[in-house]
Amino acid sequence: MNMIKIACLGLSGVMFGLFLKQIKSPYAEMVSLATCLLIIFYSLTRLSAVFELINTVGDYFSEQKDYFKILLKIIGITYVADFASNICKDAGCGAIAGQIEIFGKISILAISSPIILALLETIYGFL
Repeated sequence: MNMIKIACLGLSGVMFGLFLKQIKSPYAEMVSLATCLLIIFYSLTRLSAVFELINTVGDYFSEQKDYFKILLKIIGITYVADFASNICKDAGCGAIAGQIEIFGKISILAISSPIILALLETIYGFL
């Protein structure tokens, strides 16, 4: 039900912004920004459930905490890169958005190198 509320809020903001843009109102950007902020603030209220889940999953990986930390870093990089890239695309800076995405992918590859090496060692051990 919450997703329906957020979808309705987003669509209402878009419709109202398009209406204001047609009459050449400078408030169209403000409506878009306000809609984005409302959605972000609502999303932040849901983070406590996510942190509880992360703590629960972390308890299962008590022996492999390093790999779990790497996994969390990868998830964080993915969200930050996607968020920043989408903002750049919305602002009309597609080239910068592409560079942010490439940097995010390279960062994920660099951070995940211990996991890749452990996997290769495991495969080599079976051979």
